[in-house]
Amino acid sequence: MDLTGIHHLTAITADAPANNRFYTDTLGLRRVKKTVNQDDTSAYHLFFADGAGSPGTDLTFFDWPVARERRGTHSISRTGLRVNESSLDYWAGRLNDKGLIVGDIVLLDGRGSLDFEDPEGQRFRLTADQPGETHPWEKSPVPAEHQIRGLGPITISVPELAPTEAVLTTVMNMRRVRDYASPDGEGQVHVFEMAAGGPSAELHVAVQPGLQVARQGAGAVHHVAFRTPDLAAITGWADRLNQFRIPSSGEVERYYFRSLYFREPGGNLFEIATDGPGFAVDEPRETMGEGLSLPPFLEPRRAQIEAGLKPLD
Repeated sequence: MDLTGIHHLTAITADAPANNRFYTDTLGLRRVKKTVNQDDTSAYHLFFADGAGSPGTDLTFFDWPVARERRGTHSISRTGLRVNESSLDYWAGRLNDKGLIVGDIVLLDGRGSLDFEDPEGQRFRLTADQPGETHPWEKSPVPAEHQIRGLGPITISVPELAPTEAVLTTVMNMRRVRDYASPDGEGQVHVFEMAAGGPSAELHVAVQPGLQVARQGAGAVHHVAFRTPDLAAITGWADRLNQFRIPSSGEVERYYFRSLYFREPGGNLFEIATDGPGFAVDEPRETMGEGLSLPPFLEPRRAQIEAGLKPLD
């Protein structure tokens, strides 16, 4: 059993309208689903992705009225986004023009990289990716050749490596392939890969025992999800976690994919999610993300749910 890469990443915003504008207008992503948190229907759950809503491109947000995060360890500390290598200069200019916190283009772990923060302080890294299949969004303000291609690598921070490494390698079948020095000077980063590897299938583990424990808030990442192909595979992963006596949520039907949640020893929330059925299951691909989508079990409460949500556009 192998995971095939990063599926999606879910973060926290305290300002859904501004969040929606930033990720569609500044980053040029497509909003592929406007729905609600299935466990808290007072909160939006917004999904931004490539033009097709492909697995591995989803950057999603819970809208909660919370203070900014307190940074530290025991956290998913940096979100990687893949772009063409020739696009890093374009993005440096675009992000600086928007007045964001932006680093320099550097060579990190053998790849061109550019760090920046969104308006709520979520930490991102644009990483140069090899040519491959892409699904640009034709309505994006970003030219097709410069659009964000998907997620990865994702960086987590833990105070010690051994317990986390044991779960990644023994339970999740990842491979530890190399190490590099943290660009902020705070310890080593250890690279674990899935399937065929590459930035879309890497988890980077920063060992940072000197940091305080993080506290989630706006700008923080809630969880990261890994790809598995289908329902049979997610059942297999649930069985595998049970065999290793790792507590989990069991299978959870999210309608656009089926999920399984558990925490690794460093305290970070992991999800394994199926590639399908995808975001076009309940609305046409051409217009997905434009209206409020609700899973069938919430549809009878549509009027009540819509009344409790703030306008986005």
